[in-house]
Amino acid sequence: MSNPISSYLGLHAQALPLREERLKLIASNLSNADTPGYKAKDLDFGAALEAAAGGRSPLDATDARHIAIPGADGLNPFQFQRPELQPSLDGNTVDANAERAAYGRAALEYRASLSFVESKVRTLLTAITGQ
Repeated sequence: MSNPISSYLGLHAQALPLREERLKLIASNLSNADTPGYKAKDLDFGAALEAAAGGRSPLDATDARHIAIPGADGLNPFQFQRPELQPSLDGNTVDANAERAAYGRAALEYRASLSFVESKVRTLLTAITGQ
């Protein structure tokens, strides 16, 4: 992103939607903790943020001759199945306690990014209004 607002807000402008997506994935894991065969998912936040900072996804076609990747039907390429910590008889890989801890940490990181963006916007509004 090369517009002045994005450059002013820095990396946190790209991080907020990624943090939100990660929260949704963890919440989905928690809601499916008792679903047989459900595989816990997570987001490779570092790789996703690096791609967002570069302005494009690694799956963006840069040439008309590029071949489409089967099975990538709009899904985030940075999602992965979290390895199971304890085997379960029904094939579910969700560890509810680990998911709650991950959700708490992800929520804290989201709030930190949001606070940073809020302070930058507040500073910008102060500069505009002169108050």
